Amino acid sequence: MKAWIAITVLASGILRAAEFRTPNCPIGCPSLEINGNVVIFERLYTLSQNKKTQFADWVAYEVDILNFGTTTNRTWKNNPLLVEAERLEKGDYTGASSKLDIDRGHQAPLASFVGSRYWPTLNYLSNITPQSKDLNQGAWKNLEEAVRDAVGFRESLYVITGTLYRNEMDALPKADEPHAIPSDYYKIVYDEKGNSVTFLMNQHTSRDTNYCTKKLAVSELRSIVPYTLPSGLADSNEILERLGC
Repeated sequence: MKAWIAITVLASGILRAAEFRTPNCPIGCPSLEINGNVVIFERLYTLSQNKKTQFADWVAYEVDILNFGTTTNRTWKNNPLLVEAERLEKGDYTGASSKLDIDRGHQAPLASFVGSRYWPTLNYLSNITPQSKDLNQGAWKNLEEAVRDAVGFRESLYVITGTLYRNEMDALPKADEPHAIPSDYYKIVYDEKGNSVTFLMNQHTSRDTNYCTKKLAVSELRSIVPYTLPSGLADSNEILERLGC
């Protein structure tokens, strides 16, 4: 996998547009110019942190069988690249599990990276959102497992997962910073050519929901997401079948 950054410069020599490609975004990342966001390039994933909601708008990563391993612990830490005003802290989640019936849900899933030496970065709170237990332990988890089952040696898949704020949600009861909890989550699963499948689930998704029923066209997601997604994404029945749908 090539790690490189491509920058488009107009003939006049003035930098007018930039397209970043990393191993986590082989056909380009979602918009890097969301007003006020902080984009962080970790070794295992790339994310765009929203300083208003205090959560990532999107997280992009490669699912490579070489990073798989046995389950490890969850030691939550602040991302050292974010200052206090740009993120929540561990204490902000106090009492939230019982009061709101939520988990601390990984956006780039820990289980996909525990074989990497950099797995502790998956437990940065910037990679976490408050996710309903039924969603996190049900259809969302099952979809993540299906992605891992679908990859093989030199047959990686790539994922862009993101948060949406279509409905107002209850706030974390002990948080002392203004924030907004996502009401919906999307996940785009694709190969290096852009063949893709898109899923959309809300926080009220029941635990026994079949993730295949949450599929939608990437064009539909483009009309919902308030920023630009990679232009090379195209709906693919082949990827859908690889995911068991």
